[in-house]
Amino acid sequence: MSMPFYVSPEQLMKDRADFARKGIARGRSLAAVQFADGVLLVTENPSQALHKVSELYDRLAFAAVGRYNEFENLRIAGVRLADMRGYAYDRRDVTGRGLANAYAQTLGTIFSAGGEKPYEVEIFVAEVGDRPEEDQIYRLTYEGRVADEHGYAVMGGDADTVASYLKEHYTAGAPLDEALRVAVAALGHSSNERGQTEDRVIPVEDLEVAVLDRTRVQPRKFRRILPTRLEQMLGDRGPAEHAPDEAPAESSASPDAPGQAQPGRREQVTPPDSGEDEGEPPVAPPL
Repeated sequence: MSMPFYVSPEQLMKDRADFARKGIARGRSLAAVQFADGVLLVTENPSQALHKVSELYDRLAFAAVGRYNEFENLRIAGVRLADMRGYAYDRRDVTGRGLANAYAQTLGTIFSAGGEKPYEVEIFVAEVGDRPEEDQIYRLTYEGRVADEHGYAVMGGDADTVASYLKEHYTAGAPLDEALRVAVAALGHSSNERGQTEDRVIPVEDLEVAVLDRTRVQPRKFRRILPTRLEQMLGDRGPAEHAPDEAPAESSASPDAPGQAQPGRREQVTPPDSGEDEGEPPVAPPL
């Protein structure tokens, strides 16, 4: 009878962490930036059907990088938990801290379990408050650690280079237009294959942008910003440059891989942009 190979717990955890980090780094970066009226979430996402930024609840937003099928399962679970808690207790009992703790427990359990691979995802849970000092950005890693970020935060892709650009150019309390320009410029500031930093102009149609806006009168503070509106906000930035193709190891279920259709999924046809912000629920006529 052959003896099984022994692997120390330290080496096993290190190998699982390296595996998850490599999968996350193959994608493209996502930035969360606080501005005067809320929280801005910006990422480069060529897919028009698969979103990396979504709404969780009235004042909560979800953003993730990594494998789409894995963080989509987490997003759906978070929406169900928020709806159930808000229905059973009160809508004010649904908080970003509570959802971040629930995600941390799930990711920590999956990472520590030896029977399955760790999730190749990192998550932002953002919450907008009544005042700027009440805004919260929670960053959750693949191993279940939670970090409370302030001002700005970056995950996925070349996160260190993007974060260093934001550190130099970020201004607290800036208006939305200025915060958006800085965030988009930071995402275009990345390292090339030779390790040199270079700036490129990301096409507007490759940007996914959403905000949690405290000035909205509706209970739902989440709204998307469509490409037509983005062109007006960003202005003239020079000729746009598309990002190079991802590595072949990038899964076909990730929105970071451009132009890849999902098995069994019909292509989504997006209507022409009207130039208005998306995210408004339909309003029934008064009785």
